[in-house]
Amino acid sequence: MRVPLAAFALLVVTAAAACKEGGTIKVHSLSFKGVKAVDQARLKDALATRQSSKIPWGKKYFFDRSRFDADLKRIQAFYADRGYPDARVAGFDVKLNDKQDEVDLTVTIAEGAPVLVKAIDFTGFDALPPAHLDDLKKRAPLKVGQPRDRQLVVSTHEMAVNELKDHGYPYAKVSTGEDDGGSGKDATLTFGAEPGKLAHFGAVEVVGNKSVDEHIIRRELTFKPGDLYQRSVVQDSQRRLYGLELFQFANVEPLNQEQQPDDVPVRVTIAEGNHQRTNFGVGYGTEEKARVDAEYHHLNFLGGARTAGTHLRWSSLDRGARFDFNQPFFFRPHFSLGVEGQQWYSYTPAYRSTVSGGKVTLLHRQSANTSLGLSLTSEHDSSLITAEAFSNPTLRSYFIALGLDPQTREQNGTLNAVGVDYQHSTADNVLNAHRGYQIAVHAENAGGRLLPGSFNYYSSAVDARHYLPITDSLVVASRVQIGNIRPASGDPGNVPFSKKYFLGGATSIRGWGRYEVSPLVDGQPVGGNSMIAFSEELRATLRGNIGGVLFLDAGNVWANSFGFTFGELRYAIGPGLRYQTPVGPIRFDFGYQLNPTPELIVNGSPQTRRYRLHFSIGQAF
Repeated sequence: MRVPLAAFALLVVTAAAACKEGGTIKVHSLSFKGVKAVDQARLKDALATRQSSKIPWGKKYFFDRSRFDADLKRIQAFYADRGYPDARVAGFDVKLNDKQDEVDLTVTIAEGAPVLVKAIDFTGFDALPPAHLDDLKKRAPLKVGQPRDRQLVVSTHEMAVNELKDHGYPYAKVSTGEDDGGSGKDATLTFGAEPGKLAHFGAVEVVGNKSVDEHIIRRELTFKPGDLYQRSVVQDSQRRLYGLELFQFANVEPLNQEQQPDDVPVRVTIAEGNHQRTNFGVGYGTEEKARVDAEYHHLNFLGGARTAGTHLRWSSLDRGARFDFNQPFFFRPHFSLGVEGQQWYSYTPAYRSTVSGGKVTLLHRQSANTSLGLSLTSEHDSSLITAEAFSNPTLRSYFIALGLDPQTREQNGTLNAVGVDYQHSTADNVLNAHRGYQIAVHAENAGGRLLPGSFNYYSSAVDARHYLPITDSLVVASRVQIGNIRPASGDPGNVPFSKKYFLGGATSIRGWGRYEVSPLVDGQPVGGNSMIAFSEELRATLRGNIGGVLFLDAGNVWANSFGFTFGELRYAIGPGLRYQTPVGPIRFDFGYQLNPTPELIVNGSPQTRRYRLHFSIGQAF
């Protein structure tokens, strides 16, 4: 029924009586009509009246007269902050169910005409280099022609203040003026700067450290007394201290701001955490079956903020032990040296692989988002072909061509390689990103004159990911992977089995199982030297910690180097469910093959299912 605003008092009295003073009428649904200019999810989050969960064990919310009355005012305030001062609640519908224990609320809103930003002026910013001022204007979230959103006005103001503080003016102030014009609908925003005095960093005080030497803390600071004051280097220093993982709390703050000294003193306050950490986990996935993981790390190993640890794992797909050591501040603040050793076993449908050896990596972290690494790998690779695959005459000749010893069914050799890795990420969350992008590039050369060994090849790979928020609860996630291995002299035996590409499984083409998308020899996946994979996901928050996904995966693996043929891509689609936990989302995906591979052999028989079920932890990418 339609209820005009004048009848609101009568409505709430009736509702209160029905609630029996105990709040027993649940809010079954809360929806809006006429909402076009703002995000409905954000509008709902601003209200005290909430919709009950449709899940039986989910949280329930009850209708409350005072909260709903206040929400009508909150709606108008919400719109006013976003540049719609004339917005009003035109009416609302209230529908009780037959049992009169649940209510559906529909609020109709007349948004009115917005106040548009006519012009944005920055005055008094002569202290900034012209290029930086131009960049500030481009990056400012407040834009000409858009509604005057108060949150964007505040963000632009803060950005202007921080830009001045990043150029040696720690006491800078910025005023905000607004002229709505004669019509009241055309706003001119003026940001006026008062830079204040130019200042430098002064003495640095360190407090709170106990077992961590003070010089370890000071060497992580990216400034020294006498340097021009910059707010960004203060923040970078704080990030670097947290990056050591030694401290529960780390804060770098300028002192005596009210006195405006020429040399700004700085205090570094830290609280040390537990330097020894042990993690143990037991899990189950549709691909790896039962899984057991155990980790131990010492975060101040032999002092100097060095770290050392071990990781033990057992599952049906892989198992083994890895050991690692990291030396931060390797001669320079942004350099670190990592050492890793491993004894690792992997299992594919046609063979199993054992890798024994280690890697040394020199890492340069150019910024919080960007790193460049140079690595040297030396390991022994051993692959044993399964008796079933070796007994197949077609497969036997294929594996011999790849360097297999026909007497022992093994490929053994020493792999010496140099690698280069570049990574850049602006993603907002490592476990469950909602915005930003990531790109990782890897290049590797094994063998040759400088690194003699049993294998000789060149490889390169790119992994790019992008996360685009449509609304607060809806994200489009995209991923592209390209990889290629080129054996020296065109000899396939120059590439170890452990380096071959496979696709399929919980993190790639989900209509197939792990290792099932690959060149086939008599139906058996045997790996390849070139690979392309694409994935698109529409991720939505459904209710609380529960989310849903629709995905499209595509890709393939080819036997030859640079063997890409887009007409041979395999495609899979499907839905998925997510449940958010502190360690990442628990994931369930149903993948369906759009163009199956009938010649594929799975567990000794031709595949008969066009779908795969995947259960795991963490997003697919």
